[in-house]
Parts: sequence; structure tokens; C-alpha cells
Amino acid sequence: MLVLSLGTGIASMDAPKYDAVTANNWGMLDGIFLNGNTPLLDACGQASSDVVDFRVSALFRTSRCKENYLRIQDDWLTGAASTADIATEENLQKLVGIGNELLKKPVSKLNFETGRLEEDEGLTNEEALAKFAIGLHEQRCFRLSA
Repeated sequence: MLVLSLGTGIASMDAPKYDAVTANNWGMLDGIFLNGNTPLLDACGQASSDVVDFRVSALFRTSRCKENYLRIQDDWLTGAASTADIATEENLQKLVGIGNELLKKPVSKLNFETGRLEEDEGLTNEEALAKFAIGLHEQRCFRLSA
């Protein structure tokens, strides 16, 4: 089985961070909307994405077929680019540019100990996608011939 996972991006590591002391002083709605941010929604969304990536990646690694799982995602998005609901022409064009830049970057994998993306394999995302496409084609041919 081959799995291609295309992430919608992770907000920049420079994004606002909150600790228990700060959150303890929030009013009733501050966790929902605070200074133009949505702390609780952001945390839940990121946690969900992280858990899925962690579990699927771990499954493929422990099954000795880690090359069958490819996740393409970056962790440097800022502003409108890191928000899923801004569909202006300007932002969509910016996202196309970001996607093209991401193709040229090295493949990255989740480091289970640090939770950060790290370079892996020495391939670019574009090269890894091409290799992945060949694998998909080979599997399809095999299934059709069976």
C-alpha cells in the first residue's frame, strides 16, 4: 500500500505560543478568539494533524515499509498563507507559489522525539513525488495483470 499525504501546512514556529499561566488568565472567549488568533481551534487542529502524521508514519516505519508513506508539508507558513479559509485570488496565487517552492525543497519527515520536520532521503519533494508516481503506476499494472 502506498500513502501520499499532502498537508495544508503548519503555521510558522514563530506563531503565538501559549502556556498554562497565560491561558489561566484568559476570559471566557479568549481561548476562542484572542488578538486575531484562535488559540483553542489552532491547538486542536494542529494536534489532530500531528497525531495522524505520527501514527501513520510510525505504522509504516514499524512495518519496514517507510518508503511507502510520503507526507509533503512545511512548517514556515505565516499570515494568510497559514489560514485555510482565505480564498482570495491574491492568496491563492501566493499558495501556488509556495507549492512550487515546496516542490524544490528536500523531503522532510517528522522527528518523533522533537516533533519537528527534518530533512530525509536527500530527495526533493518533486523527485519523491515522481518516484511515488512510478510506484503507483507499477502497483496498478500489477493489479490489472492479476
